[in-house]
Amino acid sequence: MSVEEEIKKLEEEIKNTPYNKATEHHIGKLKAKLARLREEIKKSKSPKGHGFFVKKSGDASVAIIGPPSVGKSTLLNKLTNAESRIGEYDFTTTQIIPGIMEYEGCKIQLLDLPGIIYGASQGRGRGREIIAMARMVDLILIMIDVFTVNEVEKIRKELWDAGIRINRRKPDVVIRKKDRGGINIEFAKKCRLSYETAKTISLEYMSNADIVIRDDIGIEEFIDAILGNRVYLPAFLVVNKIDIKEVNFSTDMDTVFISAKNGYNIEELKKKIFEKLELIRVYMKPEGKKIEDKPMVLRRKATIKDVCKKLHRDFVKNFRYAVIEGPSASFPRQRVGLNHEVKDGDVITIITH
Repeated sequence: MSVEEEIKKLEEEIKNTPYNKATEHHIGKLKAKLARLREEIKKSKSPKGHGFFVKKSGDASVAIIGPPSVGKSTLLNKLTNAESRIGEYDFTTTQIIPGIMEYEGCKIQLLDLPGIIYGASQGRGRGREIIAMARMVDLILIMIDVFTVNEVEKIRKELWDAGIRINRRKPDVVIRKKDRGGINIEFAKKCRLSYETAKTISLEYMSNADIVIRDDIGIEEFIDAILGNRVYLPAFLVVNKIDIKEVNFSTDMDTVFISAKNGYNIEELKKKIFEKLELIRVYMKPEGKKIEDKPMVLRRKATIKDVCKKLHRDFVKNFRYAVIEGPSASFPRQRVGLNHEVKDGDVITIITH
């Protein structure tokens, strides 16, 4: 039996097995084996030679991904300084086209990806190369139009099969592999996953390890944690061409309705991109000098240590303290250490040895 045939057989068995407490252990074993075989297929079919590559620039990067001819290139041109080809036929874009969107003092790189083809995660139509680029960004913008609203779930499945987990949190699981001693699993809190199921799944990938599960997770999340090659990205949906036709559909994703051609709701879209990226702007004030005009852009929950790293690695080594004024300060000119969390609008002076 070939690997492909074995995968098909496992998929069929999982589909036909009702999920309950009695079958959880068996389903866990099947899903673990299925995930391992899929990884083997991916490695064996890795693209040869040069694929798509665009150097990341700006303060954050966003991938625009969707079916052909939904208006991705038109949108990129509307939002940025890029010049992406536009045509009334499929596959106008055959390369990744980058552009920079400036918003609220931030420079955000947008990437117009070639139209996704279903089966992309398995390598069809250079799809794996396209999705490989999508794994490297900070936000995914799934774009459809009023004629392709039924494509959303197909795109989400392609991203899932490619190991991209959108709008999900990374499972809090610690795995320490060792030379002997078997599999030992500790639950730090109540969990949907039983000890027996977790151990069976673990044995599909390793023989000896200490594992601590700190989340209420299920079979899929635990397999993801073991594989360790999943990426967790925020995403939202953009529906284009609403000037042509009214559309009414429901989804659990944040959605912005636009007309890229006419510019309708473009400002709302820019705002949503900025919010989803969770960017903050801080202003540096070198000792004895005035506040710099251009902000330093960081991600939410960044600390003074992150500020120092962005300035120069020696700032961490020679750090004494920082002086903060702004939203994160408890009082004017507060002295703080490397672990102090900064907020949008802070003014920071770094004092070094």
